Amino acid sequence: MSAYVILNVKVHDAETYKEYVKLSPASISAHGGRFLARAGRTEVLEGDAPANRMVVLEFPSYDRAREWWNSEMYRMPKAMRQSASNASTILVEGIQ
Repeated sequence: MSAYVILNVKVHDAETYKEYVKLSPASISAHGGRFLARAGRTEVLEGDAPANRMVVLEFPSYDRAREWWNSEMYRMPKAMRQSASNASTILVEGIQ
């Protein structure tokens, strides 16, 4: 069953974040993941959560998404993203 990582990212260091954007895709695809949405047009339809840079990743399973998140391959890019932005990150399991 697929799983999704949803990030709402507020970038405060655009130059460092650009480097993160270059590095992160390799770690995502190495864990079977792919981008479904990446910073396209965003609009809040309900609620008060800010619509920052939204990213939606799909992984083949919840476990694979957790493996990616905790992987050595993503360790450095994740630290880079964390230094260049503030984010809310959610992992959700899909339906069968």
